[in-house]
Amino acid sequence: MEISGPEIIFTLPVLGGIPITETVVNSWIVMAFLVIASIFLTRNLQKIPKGVQVLVEKGVSMLYQLVEDTMGKDKIFFAPYIGTLFLFSLCSNLCGLFGLRPPTADLNTTACWALIMFLCIQFFSVQRHGLKARVKSFFEPVPIMFPMNLMGEFSTPVSMSFRHYGNIFSGVIISTLMGGAFAGLTALVFNGLQIPILGIGIPAVLSVYFDLFTGFIQAYIISMLSMVFIANAMD
Repeated sequence: MEISGPEIIFTLPVLGGIPITETVVNSWIVMAFLVIASIFLTRNLQKIPKGVQVLVEKGVSMLYQLVEDTMGKDKIFFAPYIGTLFLFSLCSNLCGLFGLRPPTADLNTTACWALIMFLCIQFFSVQRHGLKARVKSFFEPVPIMFPMNLMGEFSTPVSMSFRHYGNIFSGVIISTLMGGAFAGLTALVFNGLQIPILGIGIPAVLSVYFDLFTGFIQAYIISMLSMVFIANAMD
C-alpha cells in the first residue's frame, strides 16, 4: 500500500493508454460485492419474513425512516440513492481491513460523489422553485452577498470531498507508518529478524479503529450531509 498514491495495476491499450489504478480496481471489487450481496439477500423473499430477510427489511425500513425524518416525506424517493451512497462509502472505507487500499483514500472518488451531490442540489432546486428563483437566491438577503453566496455554493462539495478523503487517507498513512515502524523496531531489537513480532497487535488495533469506526462515521456523515444540503435546496 503506497502512501504516495494508488498504484497503476494495468493500462488499457486505447486512446494512448488509460491507466487503471488500485482505486478503480478496488471500486470494482466493492461494486461486485454489493451486487452479489444484493442478489443473495433478496432472493426467495417470503411474505412472512424470517432469518436474514427480517434484518434486511429492518435495515431498509430504517433507511426510509431516516430519509423521511431528515429530508421530509416528499423527498422519500432519495432513499435508494442515499442507501447506495452509504453502503458504497462504508464498504470502500472497510477495504483496509482486507489489505486493500480504500477507494475513498483517493480524492477522485470523494470528489466525484461531492460533484453528484452538487449537481443534485442545482437540478432539484431549479425543478422545485424554477431557474429565476434559484438565481435570485444568490442575491439574498442583499445583492452584495452574491460573491459570498456563490463561494459558499462551490465550497460545499469541495469541503465534503476533502473531509471524507482526508479522514480515510490519514488512516492509511498512519497504519502504514506504524506497520513500518514496528517492523523496523523488531529488526532492531531482535538483531535483523524480518518477522514483525512487535508489529502484531498494535497496528491491527489502529487499523480496526481507522477502517471500521472512522469508516462508518465518514459514510454516515457524507450521507447525512447529502440529505441536508439537497433538502435545504429544495425547501
